[in-house]
Amino acid sequence: MNKVPHLIFVMYLFATNCSCYRPNFILLFADDLGFGDLGCYGHPTSLTTNLDRLAAGGLRFTDFYCTSPVCSPSRASLLTGRYQTRSGVYPGVFYPGSRGGLPLNETTIAETLKPLGYATAAIGKWHLGLGENGKYLPTRQGFDHFLGVPYSHDMGPCQNLTCFPPDIKCFGKCDVGVVTVPLMNNDVIKQQPVDFVTLEQAYSDFATDFIRQSASKQQPFFLYYSSHHTHYPQFAGPGAAGGSRRGPFGDALLEFDNTVGILLSVLEQTGALNNTLILFTSDNGPELMRMSRGGNAGLLKCGKGTTYEGGMREPAIAYWPGTIEPGVTHELASTLDVLPTIAGLAKAKLPMVQLDGFDMIDILVKHGPSKRDAMMFYPTDPSEQYGLFALRLGKYKAHFYTRGAGHSETTPDHDCHIISFLKPHDPPLLFDLESDPSENYPLSLVGRPDLEAVLQRIQAVKKQFEDSMEFGESQIDKGSDPDLEPCCTPQCTPKPSCCQCG
Repeated sequence: MNKVPHLIFVMYLFATNCSCYRPNFILLFADDLGFGDLGCYGHPTSLTTNLDRLAAGGLRFTDFYCTSPVCSPSRASLLTGRYQTRSGVYPGVFYPGSRGGLPLNETTIAETLKPLGYATAAIGKWHLGLGENGKYLPTRQGFDHFLGVPYSHDMGPCQNLTCFPPDIKCFGKCDVGVVTVPLMNNDVIKQQPVDFVTLEQAYSDFATDFIRQSASKQQPFFLYYSSHHTHYPQFAGPGAAGGSRRGPFGDALLEFDNTVGILLSVLEQTGALNNTLILFTSDNGPELMRMSRGGNAGLLKCGKGTTYEGGMREPAIAYWPGTIEPGVTHELASTLDVLPTIAGLAKAKLPMVQLDGFDMIDILVKHGPSKRDAMMFYPTDPSEQYGLFALRLGKYKAHFYTRGAGHSETTPDHDCHIISFLKPHDPPLLFDLESDPSENYPLSLVGRPDLEAVLQRIQAVKKQFEDSMEFGESQIDKGSDPDLEPCCTPQCTPKPSCCQCG
C-alpha cells in the first residue's frame, strides 16, 4: 500500500482548521480485561481475531497504564486526562443511587471535540454517575447520543436473568436489594431489566448507524464504545455463545471482538477507515477472585483492586491505516494521554485546567519517544494522608505501600489477597520492570549507589507531583439515595422489585 498520499493528507490535517478534514476517533474500552487476556498478548485460547488484526496492523503497547485498579476513577481519568483525585471520583465506584458523579465542570474528550463540529456518541457502560434527573449522564457531558447502562451491569439482581442462549442463567446473584439494571437511550429508560442476550447486538447496531450517519453527512465523529465485556457476570448472544474454547469469559470476549470486526467493516464500507484513529484499552486489570471467569494478568502480579502491575498495566492498541506503521512500542503511556492526543490530532483547544496527560502523537506517527517519564499509582481509596502507593520512573517502580484486595483473591500469590493488609515500605520496594515485570524480586540497595540515586530521583518526582495535587471533593462520599435508583415505572410499589418495563 502506498502511504505517501495519506501522509501528505495527515500533514495537511495538522495545518488546517477545516472540520471536513479532521480525523474520526473510536475509543474502545474493555472492562476488567487483563494484560494476558488477548491472543495478541499471548493468551493461547482467546479468540480475538479482530483485536489481533488491530494489533498486527497498528501499534501494540507493552507499557500502558490506567490510573486506578477499579472502574469509575479509571473512566474519569480516561475522559478528562486528569487523575481521579483532582475530579473527586474516589474512593471506590458509583452505585445506582449515588448522589455524586463526574463533576459537570470537568471537561471530557467529547466536550473538547464538540466546538469543532464533531458528532459524539457513548455506548455501553458509563459508570460516572447518574444523579438526580440524570444530571451526570453522558448527554450532560458532551455526548450527543447515549445507549447503555449508567453503571456496572452487575449492580442489580441477576440470579434469574438469562446471560447466554437459549436460557442459561447468569452466574451468581450480582447486587441484590436494588433495582434491576436498566438500558438507557439518552436519559430515557428503554429496557429494565436489560436483556443480556441481545445487548451487544443493540450496541453494535447503534454504533454502525452512528458511523454511517456521520459519514453520510461528512461530519467528523467521536465514538466512545465502553463494553461491559469481560466484567462479571459474563454474557453473550447467539453469535458468540459457545463459540470460544475458554468458557463464559472467552465467549464474552469473543462477542466484544466480533463487534470490533463489525465496526471495521462499516468503516471500510463508508470509506472512513483511513481517516479514523482507533484506540483500544481496558479500565483495570482482571477480577481474579472469579477464577477462570475473571480474566488473566499474564506474567504480571495480582489484578483488579491492587497497585501491582496486574491491577493497572493494560493491553492497548492504536490503529490508523496509512498513518500508524505496524509495530510494538515499549514507551510509557497511559489513559491520561488519550485526551491530549485526540485534541492534538483534531487541533482542539485543551481544557484550561491542570492536565496529567501528554500527547502520544510522536509515539503513534513516528514510533518515537514518549513525553511521559513517570506513572503514579493510587489505590482504590486515595487520600492525602497516604499519597501515592507506588511510582514508576523509567523502568523502575517503587512501592511505598502495598496491599492486597478482595478482587484479586484465589490466586496462589498471597500478596494479592484481601488479608494482605496495608504495609508501608521504607525504603520503598524497588523493582526493575524490564527484567522483572512480575515484581517478584525487590532490588537490594546494599552496595548499589546507582539504585540509591534512582530512589532519590523517584522521591523527588513523588514530592513534586504530590505538592501539585489538589484533591477534589469526593463525589462518592456524597453517599447514596435509594430514590435516585433509576426505575422504568417510578410510581410502582414495592420498589425496587417492581421497577420493570413492560
